[in-house]
Amino acid sequence: MQTLAKRALLLSTSTLYGGGYLDYAEAEIRSFLGSVGRVLFVPYALHDRDGYAATARHRFEAMGYALDSIHTTDPKQAIQGGEAIFVGGGNTFRLLKCLYDFDLLGRIRERVQNGMLYMGSSAGSNVACPTIKTTNDMPIVQPPSLNALGLVPFQINPHYLDPEPNSRHMGETREERLRQYLEENETPVVGLREGAMLLVSAGAVTLNGSNGARLFRRTWEPEELNPGSTLEL
Repeated sequence: MQTLAKRALLLSTSTLYGGGYLDYAEAEIRSFLGSVGRVLFVPYALHDRDGYAATARHRFEAMGYALDSIHTTDPKQAIQGGEAIFVGGGNTFRLLKCLYDFDLLGRIRERVQNGMLYMGSSAGSNVACPTIKTTNDMPIVQPPSLNALGLVPFQINPHYLDPEPNSRHMGETREERLRQYLEENETPVVGLREGAMLLVSAGAVTLNGSNGARLFRRTWEPEELNPGSTLEL
């Protein structure tokens, strides 16, 4: 089983309807980062890395943190000297492939286990899991493996949507897809609704944010989690 990261903040999304980039999570981000001076940003999940980094830099500077983008420097050296890393959202397959291409998975994992703060949003939360098998994204590129960082011993399904009883859509619901995942895999899955986030700290995983989540486990019925809940796996 994967070991638990020392400290991590895993967001379902970067933007809530009606708000700006990371606005809804500002209080939690400030509390999580604390006295950290600089954040290392990983923009690999989007094609326009410069534009993505500019957006992230503007937002973090507004919160009082300097931000360096990993794509503009030697990535291994940046990780080695970083206090905190933020892995942004986008396409999870593209993100994971880049982490493999640049040989960064082991380095990030080691640094986080030794105290570097890890923050992810959407795809960035997906790659914190043992694999990316529960992402919602299309495989627009093919990474060498679906195995990811393994910073937490469970899977995350970001942007989780509850079944809509009045919907005329006849495709699988998110719940059905996660049940199918558990027919072939044993690792539990946390379906994070928009506005929800997981805080890993002091050996515990706490659900924070403005919305709840659902915990899916093999042979168990899904469990509803409310903000403030501690995950019991």
